Amino acid sequence: GGTTEGYFPDSHWLYFSVYLFTFLTGLPLNLVALIVFVGKLRRRPVAVDVLLLNLTISDVLLLVFLPFRMVEAASSMYWPLPFILCPISGFLFYSTIYLTSLTLTAVSVERFLGVAYPLWYKTQPRAGQAGLVSVGCWLLVGAHCSVVYVAEYLGDTFQKQQTNRTCYLDFREDQLAIVLPVRLEMAVVLFGVPLVIASYCYGRMVWILSKGGSWKRRKRVAGLIGATMLNFLLCFGPYNASHIVGYIQGKSPRWRGYVLLLSTLNSCVDPLVFYFSSSGFQRDFHRLFRSLTEAAGLWGKNGATTWKTVHCPSVGKKRYF
Repeated sequence: GGTTEGYFPDSHWLYFSVYLFTFLTGLPLNLVALIVFVGKLRRRPVAVDVLLLNLTISDVLLLVFLPFRMVEAASSMYWPLPFILCPISGFLFYSTIYLTSLTLTAVSVERFLGVAYPLWYKTQPRAGQAGLVSVGCWLLVGAHCSVVYVAEYLGDTFQKQQTNRTCYLDFREDQLAIVLPVRLEMAVVLFGVPLVIASYCYGRMVWILSKGGSWKRRKRVAGLIGATMLNFLLCFGPYNASHIVGYIQGKSPRWRGYVLLLSTLNSCVDPLVFYFSSSGFQRDFHRLFRSLTEAAGLWGKNGATTWKTVHCPSVGKKRYF
């Protein structure tokens, strides 16, 4: 016997609404962030910007494939699209969750080093190392999330999918025997351990800055910590708790699908992390956002001004934590 996770009658419109909100809110914010990070890295490669660019790319990938999930939700949680798109969209969907937790942890370590050892940190740009860390995160997450493919193509799953027409919602016992232990490991290794490391780093940062540091700097650190913990505790915490409960019960909890929706909202929270990552990002973000609104509303009247704003950003020294 299989188990259908997190699906109640008529709940598909809730799924559709959350997906649509995430898509409409997250995509423009992440595309603006993508432009800002590419611009910053072209001027002066910094480790944190490399990490956050990696996170932005994973968010944009998720958002680009989110319309497939909207089609699924609009079809009462049946999968009307070609079956090959099911594991691809599932793989990206779950990968983004754990790429975010690992990348946010790497950012917390970078920020901690910058506050705890400022003189040493300024002489160590380490953009190349951040690139290797980003690749390592993708490989680690990809290896774990490949369980989506294993589960979907196990045994006679393809024939079964043809009859029940769902995507990664209904599992047989032999599939659960593979899926549940992998989920438990992901909850511990890709969520629990990063949460402990990030909490330690930010706890130490707060302690160091409480003894000295400007009000602006403290405010930015508070924003960064708040956005990071919102991601970990609200977006990812309940979803990873479902892995632990599912492993103990031997089946997917009925409420798992709903807490997965909280994880989807992560793509809207990540831009907050970017915003509080540095004063340089805030300046560039404001400038680009103003330019885009001017280009949209004032192009006819003030084309020259808009053009100048977009193409001549002032390149000043960026202040980091």
